[in-house]
Formats: sequence, C-alpha cells, structure tokens
Amino acid sequence: MEKRRDIYQAIADPTRREIITLIARQSMNLNTIAENFDTSRPGISQHIKILTECGLIVMRKQGRERYCELKIDRLQEISGWVEECRKYWNETIDSMELYLEDLQSKNKKNGKQSKK
Repeated sequence: MEKRRDIYQAIADPTRREIITLIARQSMNLNTIAENFDTSRPGISQHIKILTECGLIVMRKQGRERYCELKIDRLQEISGWVEECRKYWNETIDSMELYLEDLQSKNKKNGKQSKK
C-alpha cells in the first residue's frame, strides 16, 4: 500500500511553492511551467506528480495538451492550520505580557527594581 503524501510535504519544497504561485492565476501546461525553471522537464513533472497526489493540482486535458490547475480549496487546510497556530501564539504572548506586568507591579510594591 502506497503512503499518501500530505499537503505539507507538497509545500515544503521551494520549487513546488513556485509552481503553485505560477498556476494560481491561470492554468498552464507542463512545458510552460517547465520554461520558468532551470530544472529539467522530468524534474518538473515529478514536482507536478507530487502536487497532484496531494490534491493541490488537477490535470485537465485540452486537445493534445494537459493543463495544470490549482485546487485553491486544498490550501484552506494550510491556512486553517496557520491561523490556529497564530491564535495560540497570540494568546500565549498576551498571557506572558500580563504575567510580566503583574510581576513588575508586585516588584514595585515590594521596592524591587528590575535589572536591565
């Protein structure tokens, strides 16, 4: 049984992120995508394969050409994860600020000064 790749593996590679950026505005065929990179066409095809396996790209056949289209809804999973992380860290930092303010207030009451 082949292990399914996850979406985070897909965006971990800078070339794949660049491919996503390229096709975000319009679908492109493999040759057009490959022209934007110094990598060989088989190398680009491998990146496209990984993006397809992760569900980030769908291939659409038009005549003799195959076009890559971005499935933007799959990026929502990443966006949601980033938002959860941002929320957690904002709450943690806010909590830390309150703790430090409280600590400074207690130190002032007790006549202690903070070290710089």
